[in-house]
Amino acid sequence: MILFEKFGQHQPLNRQAERYAKEGVDLSLSTIADQVGACAVALEPLHALIRTHVLKAKRLHGDDTTVPLLAKGGTKTARLWTYVRDDRPFGGGAPPAALFHFSCDRGMANPNRHLAGWQGILQADAYGGYNDLYRAGRDPAPVSSALCWSHARRKFLELADIKGIIRRGKPAHDISPVALEAVARIDAIFDIERGINGLPTEERHTIRQRLSRPLVEALHDWMSTERDRMSKHNPVAKAISYMFTKDRWAAFSRFLDDGGICLTNNAAERALRGIALGRKSWLFAGSERGGDCAAFMYSLIARLRIILNDVDPLPMRHIEVPLKIRLDRLHEVMQAAMGWTDTHLYEFRAGDTGWGIPDPDGFYDGPLPAKKNDAGEGARGDRRKDGSVYL
Repeated sequence: MILFEKFGQHQPLNRQAERYAKEGVDLSLSTIADQVGACAVALEPLHALIRTHVLKAKRLHGDDTTVPLLAKGGTKTARLWTYVRDDRPFGGGAPPAALFHFSCDRGMANPNRHLAGWQGILQADAYGGYNDLYRAGRDPAPVSSALCWSHARRKFLELADIKGIIRRGKPAHDISPVALEAVARIDAIFDIERGINGLPTEERHTIRQRLSRPLVEALHDWMSTERDRMSKHNPVAKAISYMFTKDRWAAFSRFLDDGGICLTNNAAERALRGIALGRKSWLFAGSERGGDCAAFMYSLIARLRIILNDVDPLPMRHIEVPLKIRLDRLHEVMQAAMGWTDTHLYEFRAGDTGWGIPDPDGFYDGPLPAKKNDAGEGARGDRRKDGSVYL
């Protein structure tokens, strides 16, 4: 319970000690800290199995985040690194897992040490600290780089700043039309990826060759032309150069030739999300040993996607969709959000309009016959006195 509260719920040990004291349980902070260290030693065999499992992957996601480390006169910036194995995007059967490491700095020596002896494809951002892994003479072999399209698109999104117009009344003429066009072109590639998520590598490769490659090649030519028209100090030119500098384009386009590569490095960013939330609670790591222990425990405390089958009551989900969405598209969104593959939504209504399967012969898009709800209170779609709608 102490371990999960600290690393899963981000409750520092001093707060836990205070809470236990209020319940009449006298546990000193030093006693709890000793228990955390003792548990880390006891759990080392499990951690070793996770490390072995992660490093058996042919493709890993890598990323890091800052961690304040207590030092004389204040704190200094340390790092927590993660390497994630997630084969689900290409239908792989290996369980997903994440391996964490702590370091006092962001030097190149850290990923070299973490991935010593490993070879494969590393999906990461363009941080130069990984470059030694890609070196031709590396032992046992160079790691292949697959760069993240989310990082590249983010630079254009910042320049487009559509939210700035909506929320802050920013003048529309401040938006770069080139940045907007770049976002639209990259989004078209993302749309293809959403449709092939979970398919086998061969199918993903075939679809990418047919649909994605023409878009990627056209994007490359268009960005090259636009960059040649700009000053090198133009922010949009810098965003384009991020994808072209030091032969990065080959790493960005590597996903086209391998169905096992993802378009983004979001799996690693998701693994670090809990740490980013926890920083606001525990504020800093007390020592280098404490940082190592945190990395150890974060590797063990998994964040799982739960699939509910045959449960009562029925599971509920909160889903946000655009206000103007076609009902057949809303059906697909709800199917995906509920995780239904061999179970389907029968019908749903919005006012007098519905979409569903009223008979086995096929789908029907239009008004559905009124039906009483389970409580017999009224027809689906009818409004109650308080303004809510029967479903």
